[in-house]
Amino acid sequence: MKNKIPHLSALVALLVFLLGSSFLAIQSNEDWPSYLGGSDRNHYSQLSQITLENVNQLQVAWTYASGDSGQIQANPIIINGILYSVNASVQAFALDAATGKELWRFGDPLKNWASTSRGVSYWTNGQEARILYTAGPNLWALNAKTGKPILSFGQGGKIDLHTGLPEIAQNKFLVSNTPGSIYQNLIIMPLRLSEGEDAAPGDIRAFDVRSGKLVWTFHTIPYPGEYGYTSFPKDAYKNNYVGAANNWAGMAVDEKRGIIFVPTGSAGYDFWGGNRPGSNLFSNCLIALDAKTGKRMWHFQTTHHDLWDRDLPAPPNLIRVKHQGKYLDAVAQISKQGFVFLFERTTGKPLFPIIEKKVSTLGLSGEKPWSSQPFPSKPAPYARQSYEISHLDLSPYAENQQELRENLKQFKKQWYAPPSEVGTLILPGFDGGGEWGGAAADPDKGILYVNSNEMAWVQKMENQAEKAKQKISAAKRLYQNYCQNCHGAELLGNSLSGYPSLVDIFKRRDKVFVKQIIQQGKGMMPGFTQLKNSEIESILSFLGNEDKQEISSQNSAQQANIPYRMTGYNKFLDSKGRPGIKPPWGTLNAIDMNTGEYLWKIPLGEDVELAKKGIKNTGIENYGGPLVTANGLLFIAATKDGKFRAFESKTGKLVWEINLPAAGFATPSTYMVGGKQFIVIACGGTKLGTPKNNQYVAFALP
Repeated sequence: MKNKIPHLSALVALLVFLLGSSFLAIQSNEDWPSYLGGSDRNHYSQLSQITLENVNQLQVAWTYASGDSGQIQANPIIINGILYSVNASVQAFALDAATGKELWRFGDPLKNWASTSRGVSYWTNGQEARILYTAGPNLWALNAKTGKPILSFGQGGKIDLHTGLPEIAQNKFLVSNTPGSIYQNLIIMPLRLSEGEDAAPGDIRAFDVRSGKLVWTFHTIPYPGEYGYTSFPKDAYKNNYVGAANNWAGMAVDEKRGIIFVPTGSAGYDFWGGNRPGSNLFSNCLIALDAKTGKRMWHFQTTHHDLWDRDLPAPPNLIRVKHQGKYLDAVAQISKQGFVFLFERTTGKPLFPIIEKKVSTLGLSGEKPWSSQPFPSKPAPYARQSYEISHLDLSPYAENQQELRENLKQFKKQWYAPPSEVGTLILPGFDGGGEWGGAAADPDKGILYVNSNEMAWVQKMENQAEKAKQKISAAKRLYQNYCQNCHGAELLGNSLSGYPSLVDIFKRRDKVFVKQIIQQGKGMMPGFTQLKNSEIESILSFLGNEDKQEISSQNSAQQANIPYRMTGYNKFLDSKGRPGIKPPWGTLNAIDMNTGEYLWKIPLGEDVELAKKGIKNTGIENYGGPLVTANGLLFIAATKDGKFRAFESKTGKLVWEINLPAAGFATPSTYMVGGKQFIVIACGGTKLGTPKNNQYVAFALP
């Protein structure tokens, strides 16, 4: 709603910043007060100054250079004219949201390398306001006015998120790259963990926003006597080789009912589960918890005994739908598989039938794949599935079609085909389908807007007992076990997949820096906290071609816990690095969740080189979600081609686009200050081999 008095929001913002007490309680529908727009995670705004008629007049209002260049996945929040977010090196900052002028910045860019952050959380009791955000394993509480740590929170303004985890987890890798969810005086924290057998358990925990003290814990790998305990081997919760089942993507909160909806990921090790037979609750679940106590109300498992890294990749959407003639409050959960699961919010009853379909159980030796997997009857998948792909679906633009055809013949392509040594086609790929950007929704109309990737990946497993017979140095074996999956056997990496080359790394970075990255992680790379200093030194010697260790084979008994490992995160690409399947390679979808039917589906983005040749509307890989407004606009960046676009939400018609300074792999926010509506997007680039940057760019009408 537009202000009647010019510059009122700017005046309030100034008073908030200068006085910081009673004014902190003021908050309006002109704000973007929480990650993805609100606790319902709908990426939705009722602001209406920017319309279908004038959107093509948008221009840059301000830019902010946030510091270190690199991938920025953050969705900024805006409260009372102040914008809060993070930069590529995980420093928190506050800006005047009308001008982009920096008000404060917090954090050490030389130390906080542990993750790529998606933003911050905000809490106020009307007397004070706090920004809560994570850097490495630490959750900080900052004064929203000054950016200074609140010393009464934890120890010196921070708590270590290992707090409350069992002893076996205390030295394991742990960060949080998604903002925590606020409910009253609690913050419930997501966790990003290792995806190997060394993963910490993914317990869901709530902390007191004022003191930092642990309030409740929900065990995602159940303890004796807890629901789901028999879905894992006995005492799996205290084993060092079973972990994760964590929420990393964020949560949604029904504040009226006091329910928090928690989507979880797979149990570790991701791709071989012979040491964790069973359905593995509460991995790959949407869990409804009492937000005050952490008590389970209901759950639904979207993948049983996950062997394909089918994490639930985004927070669910809290929407209202008309079902069988009645209006119901519902929760919709997107997935990497391209499915949308829809449930009644309080009971967990599926609103469209979910069918358990039989799948192959012919897995690797020692593996016990689950015999069925859930398939929602509606809506239809928003992404193609592996079993739909034949040689007829190869890219018409590939110069090596015969090679692709031969490769495609040998891969397993059934729905939920178990991992194999010959290779399994994973489509949608390991990143989805749906991904961390999440879906936008018109919550009252029950319309869901989902951007999707159409990239096939190849999952190929390697027998560790056979590999152990190879006569190689201990340093090279360490590299193979911990680095080769992403950076390749020849250290070449894969810029198209976002994995940098390590060839001649010490000509670009010193050993101290590289050692820190191995220990703490960087961006989407986890830290290997379980490695001894001598083992890290061995990896460094291998990277520097200084490996003088004796060549030997390895006792295969050492591989007993994980006898098969995946050979790497490899996309199914043609010789030019494009997807090996025919377009579209990225889509944008509008789904009426009242009926389960699609309103429209369009390609999202373009392959730049093909577009120059007149081949347009191919769609392209995309990361980051859409923003939708009540008056019929949908804004999205996300695409590798580096554009920011606006569509008519009713039809999918493109109504505006502009080139960003770098690709915006993030979800935009909108807000109003001083009677003017702004839309802001983080432009860090870097992912998918795109140029890097550090800018936040805000758009407004002249």
